[in-house]
Amino acid sequence: MIEELPLFPLRTVLFPGGVLPLRVFEPRYVDMVGHCMREGIGFGVVLIRTGVEARSSRDDSQPDIFEVGTEARIIDFNQADNGLLGIVTHGSRKFAVRATREQADHLLVGDVEFLPEEPEGELLSEHEPLVSVLKQLTEHPLVQKLNLEVDFEQARSVSLRLADLLPIEPEIKQSLLQLRWPRERLTELKRIVGKFQQ
Repeated sequence: MIEELPLFPLRTVLFPGGVLPLRVFEPRYVDMVGHCMREGIGFGVVLIRTGVEARSSRDDSQPDIFEVGTEARIIDFNQADNGLLGIVTHGSRKFAVRATREQADHLLVGDVEFLPEEPEGELLSEHEPLVSVLKQLTEHPLVQKLNLEVDFEQARSVSLRLADLLPIEPEIKQSLLQLRWPRERLTELKRIVGKFQQ
């Protein structure tokens, strides 16, 4: 089923279950956040393939985006001293963008299809090194501030949180987001973590 979702193209990837704090300053996004909060709905975070996040003039075109993104739900907000709106979002469902259009206020809106939730999956003994890397990452003070929920016994949770927290390029994170099975993602993460440890 196709649904309409406001899109927020960024140079970052949000994973289901992840936490993404954002500073919002462009009028189109301030309005979008207000609308989402009033209606109790989410918006879509999509990775920019080419182009820029912020518009510097009316002639700027929309950035080229990847087709798979994650619905963001606003869980907290604050007004910063400099007038910027700070929000904290929580990653919900993955979706595929089927079509996009630009509104009069330059907000990008997508016709999206929500993807099936991934199975929880079981962890194998070969995944133990990945679990210990994730445990180390979650002990970092900046990560602890995010209050992430991690189930260290579940393949889906471990694969998504590790993909989320590893310091890797957004395009690699995007390829991990697009995988449909936790076991596949763990295999790929094992290869990536192996490169770090060489």
